[in-house]
Amino acid sequence: MENKPPIVEIKNLFKSYRRGAQVIPVLQDINLDIGESEFLALMGPSGSGKSTLLNLIAGIDKADSGLIKVVGTDITSLSETELALWRATNVGFIFQFYNLIPVLTAYENVELPLLLTGLSRKEKREHVETALRVVNLSDRMDHYPGQLSGGQQQRVAIARAVVTDPTIIVADEPTGDLDRVSAEEILALMERLVHELGKTIIMVTHDPRAARMAHVIRHLDKGVLNQNNAGIIQ
Repeated sequence: MENKPPIVEIKNLFKSYRRGAQVIPVLQDINLDIGESEFLALMGPSGSGKSTLLNLIAGIDKADSGLIKVVGTDITSLSETELALWRATNVGFIFQFYNLIPVLTAYENVELPLLLTGLSRKEKREHVETALRVVNLSDRMDHYPGQLSGGQQQRVAIARAVVTDPTIIVADEPTGDLDRVSAEEILALMERLVHELGKTIIMVTHDPRAARMAHVIRHLDKGVLNQNNAGIIQ
């Protein structure tokens, strides 16, 4: 069987921030390949650069130097406008605090990313209903976030992340605000997205239980990706 190229390819990536005259290095010479339909967990202490790396892969932030290719597109060479268009079609986002809009129903929250597309109203409805069915919330589509539990709100957020059929899903501490049972449900759902829908998920987490659900665990420490502890979980 021929080896597929990685879906995400990162080479010699550097990122720093300026604080006044001071330059603070955040990521140093990161090299990382992520395969298609892989569930990758990024771990490390606070301030190690995990969320910064996630934001660079998602095209939210710009690197100082280095290469980030996602399905062959070098996103480091895109303009801000090109990057916004690229994000809209290629990246699904899952956040720790859900980031749902309280005055919109579950259906309307999930529909939001589709408003930037040229889909008809009927096609949008089909996409939204499919996404809500995937997360087992078809019966809650008319509920507002305040009428849903934390776990249900995160499932709405996952439906919103997958509704555009993105290339990659980035998840920043997706279980950080949930109780243990809800967290396990969300992780099982994310695993289903990988196994049943072939999604590629990159997850930042400090929770070893969450990381154990991933196929691969990589550790960042002081902006350096440790090459010796790339745990591959069978």
